[in-house]
Amino acid sequence: MPIPADWPTTETEALAEQERLRPLVLARDDEDEDGRPAPGRLIAGVDVAYDDEHDLVAAAAVLLDRDTLDVVEQATAVGRIAFPYIPGLLAFRELPAVLDALAALSRTPDTVVCDGYGLAHPRRLGLASHLGVHTGLRTLGVAKTPFVFENREPGAERGSWTPLTDPATGEEVGRAVRTRPGVKPVYVSVGHRIGLDTAVRTTLDLARRYRLPETTRHADSLCRRALADALRTGTNTN
Repeated sequence: MPIPADWPTTETEALAEQERLRPLVLARDDEDEDGRPAPGRLIAGVDVAYDDEHDLVAAAAVLLDRDTLDVVEQATAVGRIAFPYIPGLLAFRELPAVLDALAALSRTPDTVVCDGYGLAHPRRLGLASHLGVHTGLRTLGVAKTPFVFENREPGAERGSWTPLTDPATGEEVGRAVRTRPGVKPVYVSVGHRIGLDTAVRTTLDLARRYRLPETTRHADSLCRRALADALRTGTNTN
């Protein structure tokens, strides 16, 4: 799906767009077009890498089979950075390239895992939620840090979790989840069309060997390679 012609270019426009989209987030499980419960079998991971000096962003979308964790398909997109760096508004920087990478896949994912936040965002519209509302895809966010939210340390065993809460309201916006025994947790939040329990279960399904989900690991590696290739070859992204 292309970026709208009225894509925000200023902080004021972006904040207004987040407020407009926030009520459209569906923070519950649903079924896909074939009636299969969330999260489905084909799970995509998306991630981006930047080179601000050269005004380039590279995005990767990697489609995995949830049962085997085998890579089914992958795609990249390289473009100009669409928005300045402003904390809380990273989706406006990342989403154009992410959409291009997803569009290059020949199959539509059942669920997309974003390296970042969904509802665990000051205005409840991180990249995962923005992507989900914009495309209609089922999405969730798995972040490496808790951003501005609070949590207690979960138990040391794999699968243990504690609520990630907004200190101002006490609202649960996600969960700190231990994917590997004794290793730092990840921070899982709802994106769109998925419940928090399912988002946590999906994250654990995808993180059987390492701290991060395989979707994120593959997408991170691929987008970094795509950016390095673009810089080396002088790819013209216009």
